[in-house]
Amino acid sequence: MALAALPLFSNPPCHCSSSITTFLPSHSRHLTTQPFISPLTKSQPPNSNYFLSQSRLSTHCRCTSHTPNLDFQYVRLVTLFQEIGISFEETNLLLSNASELTSIQLDLLRDRILSLKSLGLGRMSINHIVTEQLNVLTSNEIDPLLSFLRNELQGQVEEAKVKLLLLANEPKELSDFPHKVQLLIDSGIGVDKIAHVLNKVSLSKAICHRSMEEIERVISFLKPFGGVDLIVKNPAILNYDLDNQLKPRIRVLTELSGGDDDSVGKVLNRFPIILNYTVEHVEEHIEFLKSFAELDDQQIFTIVLVFPAIFTNSRETKLRPRIQFLKDCGLDSGDIFKFLFRAPVFLSISFRKNLASKLLFLVKIGYEYRTKELAMAIAASTRTSCGNMQKVVSLFLNSGLSSEEIFAMSKKHPPILWYNHASLEKKIKYLTEEMDRDIKELLDFPAFLGYKLDDRIKHRYEIKKDLWEGQISLNQLLTVSSKNFK
Repeated sequence: MALAALPLFSNPPCHCSSSITTFLPSHSRHLTTQPFISPLTKSQPPNSNYFLSQSRLSTHCRCTSHTPNLDFQYVRLVTLFQEIGISFEETNLLLSNASELTSIQLDLLRDRILSLKSLGLGRMSINHIVTEQLNVLTSNEIDPLLSFLRNELQGQVEEAKVKLLLLANEPKELSDFPHKVQLLIDSGIGVDKIAHVLNKVSLSKAICHRSMEEIERVISFLKPFGGVDLIVKNPAILNYDLDNQLKPRIRVLTELSGGDDDSVGKVLNRFPIILNYTVEHVEEHIEFLKSFAELDDQQIFTIVLVFPAIFTNSRETKLRPRIQFLKDCGLDSGDIFKFLFRAPVFLSISFRKNLASKLLFLVKIGYEYRTKELAMAIAASTRTSCGNMQKVVSLFLNSGLSSEEIFAMSKKHPPILWYNHASLEKKIKYLTEEMDRDIKELLDFPAFLGYKLDDRIKHRYEIKKDLWEGQISLNQLLTVSSKNFK
């Protein structure tokens, strides 16, 4: 009888000294015998590959009450566990600690192992799970979970997440897992996104250790601030306790905004990881901006609205020296607010790799250190690279402007420093060739370079060029409203 067809063991173990004699196939040249005692009799097992090639077994037992199926079941369990790398010694230990293994259908055990494999778990992971949490194989409560992960979630939950889920939780704690995940799906998290969410959270903390009601409360609380969209953007939100973490952290922002839930929702959706920071961390940043920059709540929230990442910057290594620089340039609290509103990334970009080279470049073209003009130029420079600024200056020089004129233009209209040099080249060419205007006109109206070439400059010039009785200024051509222009 082949091994796979042997009947399952259901009889009590024998405690006598038994032996199994194995006969190799008839075409073999040698007849080999090897004594063997099953683990239930506390004797040494044979070589791990011994049973895999045998074709016939005959059992000899000196105890008349011993049933041969005892050793057959052991052999089959050993063979099954060998497939996932569990040794004889580990099998013996499992059998001594979980006798229920001998009463479970072998096909059921094999199906559960195959289910684990279908979820992307490798041999070593399955070995670890079985040896540490054997009830994954023995408990019927595990089947709905494995089926849900395989069929509904299409095996998209990462191996490490599945492994930790099975190791950290008892099967009874996992019985409601499919229903809780389905609740998230029904709340608006698409099936195509649920795996992303599950792969980014602690499944035990966010799902298993929470009741359905608690999960519903979290979803309901987040609705005014983005709801499930916020969860998809930052799944780690589900890890936080609603009453002790989520509510207090959002309350700080709500109070800072003056109760504007819509604006708070914009902040959270723009920068959802803001909820990763503690209440104390956020409050300390707010207090620093109040005391050192002399900003009020409304001004601070306005800056947070355009640059919520401000809370990621160290107060001592980033915020304090940058704001001190603005003070040294002569900016008061109102000026500092306007500066940070226009160029908030000034607070976070690298000094050595970014700001230092730009400061040096600006001083070289004529800006004086510690002046408001330098601060405004730095604000404009945060939107571009030092390389682009150099190309812009070279373009102006090649077009006939002097260094002094370029400096004067940039003081009058700082954004020219961050305009794309290729775009500027097209506008200057159109100005001097198509419109037949002098490049020096830019000194009076450098903002010309900020208008769109096709939609504004060309469009208006083509309409007006045949109607002009005299030369209209660039300012008059472009700054008048669309209504008045018509």
